[in-house]
Formats: sequence, structure tokens, C-alpha cells
Amino acid sequence: MFTVYVLKSINADWFYVGMTSNFERRLSDHNRGYNLSTKAKAPFIVIFTEFYHTSTEARKREKYLKNASGKRVIREYFDRNRQA
Repeated sequence: MFTVYVLKSINADWFYVGMTSNFERRLSDHNRGYNLSTKAKAPFIVIFTEFYHTSTEARKREKYLKNASGKRVIREYFDRNRQA
């Protein structure tokens, strides 16, 4: 099982999209500064997760969420659910 996830920096208006087969470990690594691309923006909250059976499916979704259309989807999701 693979997880595609979106994290939001607590200290900055910044999102991170990733995928992993071990979400708990990966989130811990992000929050402890073990990932170079997210180290300066830690700590994070989880905005949402999606689950896929294959890495190919997960990678395709991750790639979409990282492009301009996907970033709009993330921003709209965050703004809509922040108000709730």
C-alpha cells in the first residue's frame, strides 16, 4: 500500500506533496528535519492522505498534485476545510 500525502507547514504558507510506503516514518522524518527539501519549513500538519495499491498509481497522483492544477486543488481543499 502506498500513501500520497499533503503536508502544510505550521510556520509558513507552504505545502509539500509526497508519496511513501511508510507514512508514519516519513511524516516523522519530515518533522524532525531529516528531509533536506522540507527541513527549513518544519514542523508540519497533515492536510490529507490518499491510498493506492501500486507505486505507479501513487506516483501518477503525486505528480498531478505537484503541477499547477493540483496545487489549486490542494489550496482549495485546505481553504475549504480550514473554515470547517
